Amino acid sequence: MKKTIILILSLAMCPFTFSQEFKTKLLKDNAARDTSDRTNDFYDNEYTYLLPHSMKVEVAGEIANPGMADLSKLPLHSVIVKEALPLENGTEFIGSYRYDGYSLYDILNEYILAKKNAEQFNPIIDLYVEVENDKGDKVVISWGELYYPVHLHEVIIATKVMHIVPSKTKDYWPLPQESKLIIASDLLTCRNISNPTKITVKSLEKEFRVNKGMDPMWSDAFKIQVNGKVLKSIEKLPANLSVQTYPNIFYGRGRGIHGVTPFSGYALKDLLSTYIEKNKATLQNGMITIAALDGYRAAFSLSEIINRNDQSEILIIDKDNYEGAGRFSIYPACDFFSDRAIKSVTEIHFDILK
Repeated sequence: MKKTIILILSLAMCPFTFSQEFKTKLLKDNAARDTSDRTNDFYDNEYTYLLPHSMKVEVAGEIANPGMADLSKLPLHSVIVKEALPLENGTEFIGSYRYDGYSLYDILNEYILAKKNAEQFNPIIDLYVEVENDKGDKVVISWGELYYPVHLHEVIIATKVMHIVPSKTKDYWPLPQESKLIIASDLLTCRNISNPTKITVKSLEKEFRVNKGMDPMWSDAFKIQVNGKVLKSIEKLPANLSVQTYPNIFYGRGRGIHGVTPFSGYALKDLLSTYIEKNKATLQNGMITIAALDGYRAAFSLSEIINRNDQSEILIIDKDNYEGAGRFSIYPACDFFSDRAIKSVTEIHFDILK
């Protein structure tokens, strides 16, 4: 641990290491760079480097047409990322980069879903994907992160990288040497694993009794379960949580416009932080299942709840404030559609998926 801290401090005090002596074995892309700040674009001033990848990714799981996806046939997307990883007592800054690559939105677009629990629960919001690399590392991403967010194409398999260099310090942080899964909305970038080779589509392995059309719906309490064990039954949210309000145009994928109304609630991450540790393992493979009284449920990766860099928080609300929400409800400010806004919440599960 001491060696790591000393290394970080020495790098911070010696920008010369990065600006003058940095070497890379990567091939340069033939894209032009703006060395004279001719344009207002900050993200075209440096060389772009090619990250080696086979350009093939296996797609498997709960789909009707599994196979190998050919990335070369897809459009490129760009994201800008500040990468950092958790340490035992702090955070290690890795570097700031522009990544170009192929979005999982596009990769999975023509694979036909075949949910194994479709007969019991047809909505697709309980789906997630597991991304695996050639070393056996795995991370989970909710279906909502790919197909429901306000900002699309922010989860990519990067095959190009460019330094984002501070104009005064001229720091050139080390470049990755392989292709990389990039999730641009993550604060700590634990899910950015190298050389992803397989994407597996899955649905939550949890059963809830479905009672569609239940009326009235009301939840006096909800339970928090961690790895199958009930830790707390909550009848009232803690008084130390801070209220947040989001103006909103509430719009569903099926029914369209519900209304134009603000949502006021509390960051779900602040509630869950009491019960769930934030570390590399939980951020990579932690999954949250939120279920309602009528059996409606949705999948959220733990990272998209407690590890965001865009302040588009997922709120928990203790008020019957929209369409008979049944007191405890969930509002995902990060989503374009309202489908993961869950009424009458009765259960919140956390599981580490292996």
